[in-house]
Amino acid sequence: MESQPLPLEGITVVAVEQAVAAPFATRQLADLGARVIKVERLDGGDFARGYDTAASGLASHFVWCNRGKESVALDLKDPRGLDVVRRLIADADVFVQNLAHGAAARLGLDAATLCAAHPRLIAVDISGYGPSGPYADKRAYDMLVQCEAGLVSVTGTAGQPVKAGIPAADIAAAMYAFSGVLAALVRRGTTGRGGPVEVAMLDALAEWMGHPLHHAMHGGTPPARTGLAHAVIAPYDGYRTGDGGRVLLSVQNDREWCRLAEHVLERPELAHDPAYATNAARVENRDRTDGLVVTALAGLTAEEAVARLEAAGIACALLRDVSDVAEHPQLAARDRWRDVRSPVGPLRALLPPITLPGGEAARMGPVPALGEHTEAVLRAVGMTGDEIAALRRDGVSA
Repeated sequence: MESQPLPLEGITVVAVEQAVAAPFATRQLADLGARVIKVERLDGGDFARGYDTAASGLASHFVWCNRGKESVALDLKDPRGLDVVRRLIADADVFVQNLAHGAAARLGLDAATLCAAHPRLIAVDISGYGPSGPYADKRAYDMLVQCEAGLVSVTGTAGQPVKAGIPAADIAAAMYAFSGVLAALVRRGTTGRGGPVEVAMLDALAEWMGHPLHHAMHGGTPPARTGLAHAVIAPYDGYRTGDGGRVLLSVQNDREWCRLAEHVLERPELAHDPAYATNAARVENRDRTDGLVVTALAGLTAEEAVARLEAAGIACALLRDVSDVAEHPQLAARDRWRDVRSPVGPLRALLPPITLPGGEAARMGPVPALGEHTEAVLRAVGMTGDEIAALRRDGVSA
């Protein structure tokens, strides 16, 4: 099969972005071939650059969300810096911003203003709570939106709600912004017109809360927090093994219970014991049911437990930590890792989940240093060496 170009080759994206939501969205576009010009503050750039130094001296959030982009450092409070961004937007296909509420409008960089001036432009506004309503001005860090969207209320144990261990609100907004851009590009291909795309973190995460929302709205009660257990299925939990590992297993029906009883618990008589023979009985006797599983797995290593469960046709998984995931045999077998260049040398990163058979590999370009591409981009918009030097001298550009 003849190799195909990446689907977004020839598309230019300008992003005034920070943190996770917008940067993760535009990274997807960069991986698919778009040119992404990231406009950053002069004083430290995207503040995600300062979150930590875990990635060989770079911030792990920044490395994750910003490969394959060109970094331009500008002072947008100076009219000359803002003029550079406007010049870039005039030649761009997509503009993305997630500035604080009202900041983009004050700069004339909100989607409505830009799309009125540039009919083919797709302009994306990403916010915490949307442009109107009583929450429009509220700070919208990921953890706060997780609370407002109810995710925290259904995550954790009966006694302790917890936030998700990943920035779920940011990621939800990013992926809807990404898919919104793709949809708008398709529409522009048929109509010739771009237009605004609006994504709010609360809207995105509330959509992901669809199951518990419908359960509560139509069933009358919100789902209980049950940790790794399942509220209405047993056995379904994470169970300790003899080597200190933990294996999650799930018995979905009574046929599976029979197999578990015979081949894993080695108690075939339990298959038809009225205390365990139906899921309703096992849920009613959850402590006793779980105790049987704990006893059976206590003499096995985690790997041995998984092997026995799989041989019996029982759904199961190892409870891995993030270091284990970095060495996951399935990811290795499918060659999902690549090295990405960065200012501190190559960094290991996962291929993006979208695979296009027959196409070019995802671009996965370098992680940029702050302002690394400023001069090249300024020259590309027509500035002379003297003009560039003046901007640098006056603290308008890096």
